[in-house]
Amino acid sequence: MNRLHTLLLLVILLSLLAGCGQSGSSSNTAMVADGPGMALIESAEQGDLSSVEQLLSRHRQPNVRDSCDWTPLMKAALNGHAAIVDRLLQAGAKVDAMDSGGYTAMMLAASNDHAAIVKRLLEKGAMVDHQESTKGWTALIWSAKQGHVASVKALLEHGADQTLKDFDGKTAADWAREDGHDEILALLR
Repeated sequence: MNRLHTLLLLVILLSLLAGCGQSGSSSNTAMVADGPGMALIESAEQGDLSSVEQLLSRHRQPNVRDSCDWTPLMKAALNGHAAIVDRLLQAGAKVDAMDSGGYTAMMLAASNDHAAIVKRLLEKGAMVDHQESTKGWTALIWSAKQGHVASVKALLEHGADQTLKDFDGKTAADWAREDGHDEILALLR
């Protein structure tokens, strides 16, 4: 039993080490979150505007990062917390900060069909055609693949390039066709 316990702990440790880890290769220069920074990231993720306000008023660091290079803005955008996205932008959050995979807050919002947040981030200058580094997907490809009509419309209204291809050579229209999203395919014609 002792040997099994040791093996289990080793597997857990290796799993943790294989995770994101602290990325020193990011082109973003921001501090890795400490206690208050992690609290801000968690509050943004949970949609706790009151906590976000308190933490920003005390620490004034909206661009802290976790070990995967996620910022509070990314967490809020991913989870559809529009009021927190607005507050973080007012506090100076970098709209195009990228995580260790090259994802931005706008891409995360688009991939989860938070169209109002997509529009807000684009109005603040977010890169509409940025390609993440794992699959080469853009926000438009993500949205088309997922069948997110509102996000596709928002991206097209802001000039998203329909001709961009991912690392497999597929466009947003290719993904929409492959995944049976006829309404999106019609938008992309």
